[in-house]
Amino acid sequence: MNGNTTIRHSNAALLGIAEAIAPVEVSSDRFDEQLTDTLKNLRLPHNLLQRVAGVHTRRNWENHSDYVEGAAQAGRQALENAGIGADQIGLMINTSVSRERLEPSVAVAVHDGIGLGSQAMNFDITNACLGFVNGMTVASSMIDSGQIDYALIVAGEDMSRVQDATVARLNREGITREEYLNEFATLTLGSGAAAAVIGPADRHPEGHRIVGGVTRAATWNHELCVGDFDGMFTDTKGLLKNGMELVIAAWEEAHENGWDWREMTRYIPHQVSNVHIDALTKSADLDPTRVAKTYPELGNVGPASVPITLAREADQLERGDRVLCLGVGSGLNTAMTEIVW
Repeated sequence: MNGNTTIRHSNAALLGIAEAIAPVEVSSDRFDEQLTDTLKNLRLPHNLLQRVAGVHTRRNWENHSDYVEGAAQAGRQALENAGIGADQIGLMINTSVSRERLEPSVAVAVHDGIGLGSQAMNFDITNACLGFVNGMTVASSMIDSGQIDYALIVAGEDMSRVQDATVARLNREGITREEYLNEFATLTLGSGAAAAVIGPADRHPEGHRIVGGVTRAATWNHELCVGDFDGMFTDTKGLLKNGMELVIAAWEEAHENGWDWREMTRYIPHQVSNVHIDALTKSADLDPTRVAKTYPELGNVGPASVPITLAREADQLERGDRVLCLGVGSGLNTAMTEIVW
């Protein structure tokens, strides 16, 4: 059968959210400088990243492996913001794309870095840019069922290695215009970390209710965007077309099944580029002034993009505001989750 998966939560609330900022700013002008000869040979203009993608800067860590400490730092801050002790956490999920090796999980290093106790089950969930939203769903479901009281969801991303490898490859002799454009999206990526604490709503009236949402898969598109440490190779037109078709199919079915997301206080989409955000707002007929944007200064921080953007919006939200987190992950999958502030 084709259609949405619908999740409705009965007792889950967002209690705290935090961002850890990668310290090194990298401008799009820097990439233009590094790729000057290639751009000249291919007769491509400078400032494509700024004009087409809308990405002016992004962040990187001082060292490739610092994303683990970044995730731990965000986790500690989220716990402090929530007023929850490390000894109360029954589950910690790492949702990052970034990893040093196949084993062990990234979760174990973050768990240790935060100082969580032995009672905190921990593991990775990886699902491209939707990992954090998926992690929130799993944790909220476990809280609803009474299996745990509190959960911590984290994501720390390092995109500097893939950027370095991509710049080196784009500067190689004989590269074609098509090859350049297939890797263009890699240069929009950025680094950073975020974390969120989730707990039982009935014990925390001050919390922000995680109402639920929908997911939908279109996995026959799993080769449209493929990435590893060597690079990210993207069929940009195919990804945009099929991604928007997936989002709108999920959106329309959700409304038919009782979700009314046309007048949300704030939309927190996964951060990609001007092109993707414009397509989303037009296709779903969203008020663009209600769509939060962090990609101009942070780029696409993978699964950390949604929680980073939500963390930056949190101080402006008021009690009763309705927030929709939404995005598309390579594969393709889409997810939409409503939070009532």
